[in-house]
Amino acid sequence: MRQNNFVRLDSLGDRLLEPLRNHRVSVAIFGAASTIGDFSIIWHAIGLIRSIGSVHRLGQALVLSVVLGIESLVVNQGVKRLFKRQRPTVSGDDRFTVREPRTSSFPSGHASSAACAAIVLIAFSGWPLGALWVFIALIVALSRAVVRIHHISDVLGGLIIGLLLGLIALPFVHHFS
Repeated sequence: MRQNNFVRLDSLGDRLLEPLRNHRVSVAIFGAASTIGDFSIIWHAIGLIRSIGSVHRLGQALVLSVVLGIESLVVNQGVKRLFKRQRPTVSGDDRFTVREPRTSSFPSGHASSAACAAIVLIAFSGWPLGALWVFIALIVALSRAVVRIHHISDVLGGLIIGLLLGLIALPFVHHFS
């Protein structure tokens, strides 16, 4: 019964995302977002860019990288091994150029790292910059379903796990705010 609900959710998500796969601008945006989400590159880059001219923010960038390293270990070496879910495609939709993943589909590591990074960056910078971190996180997370490397339920699961891991990290992170 539960599996049928996930299949229905994933089918609905796939149908809703299909127009994005046929639009030149969204193909460029989501293809790029998927690529810069690889290995949390976007989040490490944001941490480093924020640190220009500030030793304090350099420390925050290092904390962000440590938190993302721990998040990656938990998700890729822990949670994904429990589920071993097949991806919707092996190498993504032909309309996109993406790196072929080596891990299973659930949860989306891009979505998890995006949510976790957004939580940490919000703790460091507050609002209104926090809205930018959330926006970038949602684009990176959604990109994985758009390029058909993940099911939409993988993305939602990744966002939830990343949010939880980010919240767990907050007491440690606040020492560097």
